[in-house]
Amino acid sequence: MKERIQKVLAQAGVCSRRAAEELIRQGRVTIDGRKAGLGDQADANRQKIAVDGKPVDAPEKKVYLMLNKPRGYVTTMHDEQNRPCVTKLVEDIPARIYPVGRLDMDSEGLLLMTNDGELAHQLTHPRHEIPKIYHVKIAGTVTQDQLKALGKPMKIDDYVIQPVDVKLISIQSDHCILRMTLFEGRNRQIRKMCQTQKLQILTLRRIAIGDLELGNLAPGQWRHLTRAQVQYLKNNSKISK
Repeated sequence: MKERIQKVLAQAGVCSRRAAEELIRQGRVTIDGRKAGLGDQADANRQKIAVDGKPVDAPEKKVYLMLNKPRGYVTTMHDEQNRPCVTKLVEDIPARIYPVGRLDMDSEGLLLMTNDGELAHQLTHPRHEIPKIYHVKIAGTVTQDQLKALGKPMKIDDYVIQPVDVKLISIQSDHCILRMTLFEGRNRQIRKMCQTQKLQILTLRRIAIGDLELGNLAPGQWRHLTRAQVQYLKNNSKISK
């Protein structure tokens, strides 16, 4: 059955649909030897599809897992600066999986990885409906005015973000911990939000994506999602209008 070429590449585990569109724009994708266009369709079982001249196999078995990303790893497949990539932590998986969204190098916690390009596309859209929950360790204290400001819509990078649910859950002598729930995923959103309030982040850890909780999974370790968890993501990853 023919489908849009970017969807075929995503289903084959080559990359996300968004990344596939960029490969097509760059002229790196061919169908039966000719360069593909964004509107082209193809049948992976009947036609020869290639990226940079390398054949793309028919879609492989879908893999879904959660990784506890440690600090110091970049959320990319390859890094030009030779920094450690999260793919090193899942080398024993017999499939080409890639991260869903990003956690910056200094952040840690729950990272989804899969070869299901369609689901990855839904989950990484800025307006998908599944909230992401973080524990943010802040140096010193946070005032009530700062808490209120963090919970209100604010303009970041010429975009007004949705309100964020912010709770102060721990106070220590030299730091405090905030629980922040985001309902959209903007680049480095929490760090930019805290910067507006002159708050220093010591650690930033994603502990849950909706009902999927990191739990006691050790840093650098991963586990497969259950069927129920995969279905939860599919049922709740609709993009809001």
